[in-house]
Amino acid sequence: MRIALVQQSITTDKDANVRRGLDALEQAARAGAELVAFPELAFEPFHPQRPAAAAPWQSAEPVPGPTTDRFARAAREFGVVVIINLYERDGDRAFDTSPVIDADGTLLGRTRMIHITDYPCFHEQGYYTPGDTGAPVYRTAAGAIGVAICYDRHYPEYMRALAVGGADLVIVPQAGSVGEWPDGLYEAEMQVAAFQNGYFVALCNRVGKEDCLTFAGESFVCGPDGVLLGRAPSLQDAVLHADIQLAATAGSHARRLFLQHRRPELYGGWVG
Repeated sequence: MRIALVQQSITTDKDANVRRGLDALEQAARAGAELVAFPELAFEPFHPQRPAAAAPWQSAEPVPGPTTDRFARAAREFGVVVIINLYERDGDRAFDTSPVIDADGTLLGRTRMIHITDYPCFHEQGYYTPGDTGAPVYRTAAGAIGVAICYDRHYPEYMRALAVGGADLVIVPQAGSVGEWPDGLYEAEMQVAAFQNGYFVALCNRVGKEDCLTFAGESFVCGPDGVLLGRAPSLQDAVLHADIQLAATAGSHARRLFLQHRRPELYGGWVG
């Protein structure tokens, strides 16, 4: 199966950003992609760079809504699974949300970021309500897919929950900036998660200079053996294509050993 990760810089014109994303989706599909994924807040400015003003959710949109509708039409037209990420409004609450759209255009569901950070240029607690969707795994035309949105990837218990739920591929929409990570750790964290849990990980990062952050790009894919399979360039718009075989998860160390030998009855309370 071929997957495509779209890292594209954005402007303040959301409609133009969406149109560019749809163009990238079409190009990826015509190049053979069966799944196309996008970074965190892929079509709008990264709002949490500045502390939230009153009622920040007014700039968010519903799911389903205008953006999911447009990508659902494209998913159906080109026969690809699509995972986007947007600022979702639900009443007077707002979430960092990844809708998952199947290859026939069906909105299968949405994953909301569970863990919400807060530090300079990432003032996320003022914008996002902690997610309430758990760690769903979607049975799509491209396989069993989980989503770990940005900060959630740091929580081994969340990454393990996706494995227990049967995920063969985990998509990580991210907004990671230049200099945020020590050398080598950026990929290593997800390589270890892939190895420990026996699935592929595809991290799609934001790119470009914005208000107080420069996002790094460097999206990447790693296999269930932890091996890096491809990396996009830094600081450039790009579409990373990777050919993966989801059947390889069955032979992983995690599937043959680690997951079978778990003893959650003994340590469940430690992580509860």
